[in-house]
Amino acid sequence: MDKKEQIILAAVELASENGLGSVSMSQIAGKLGMRKPSLYNHFESKDAIIQAMYEYLREGSKKKLSLEDTDYGEFVKDKTAEQALSISVGNYISMNSQKEITDFYRLIYSQRAVDAAAARIMKDETQRMILATKQLFYALQVHGKLDIRDIDTAAESFALTVHSITDLMLDCKNCGEEPPEGMLERYIRWFCREVGGAENNEE
Repeated sequence: MDKKEQIILAAVELASENGLGSVSMSQIAGKLGMRKPSLYNHFESKDAIIQAMYEYLREGSKKKLSLEDTDYGEFVKDKTAEQALSISVGNYISMNSQKEITDFYRLIYSQRAVDAAAARIMKDETQRMILATKQLFYALQVHGKLDIRDIDTAAESFALTVHSITDLMLDCKNCGEEPPEGMLERYIRWFCREVGGAENNEE
């Protein structure tokens, strides 16, 4: 394990104990038995460490689930639009349901209104989701499985709706309530009926 990874893991542990907002460069250095100035040889600021935490945990979640970069053209070939969207959304939820990344997002959510670094991470994650959705939609359109005049806007609308539904599901879980049953599946099915291509319209 290199020094950068040690710093990231120390920051994760401190944040989980005390909250992200209370973690300082001095605390991280003390936990590792380092002098504070030595941290700056690896990270220029606390915000840079927080960003590295996000990338490290996100990539770790992807590796655990074997979610490598997808060739969307190949991925959609033998699937209906509903199957492709359901699998993709399921993979995204699974990635963000890993304990380490879930714990990190709890810290980020509590700080996003007052901390620019936390807000930037949530913004980056949402934009990544939107970009991946656009790539998937273009592949589905090329293969005749969607019929949409404005793919970019449709992908943005789909991604942000899924984002809101998954947030609702997480909020229900965190307050001890059952999430709405089948809401996400119903939305995906409805969406595909509304904008399906020739293959969908034949069903």
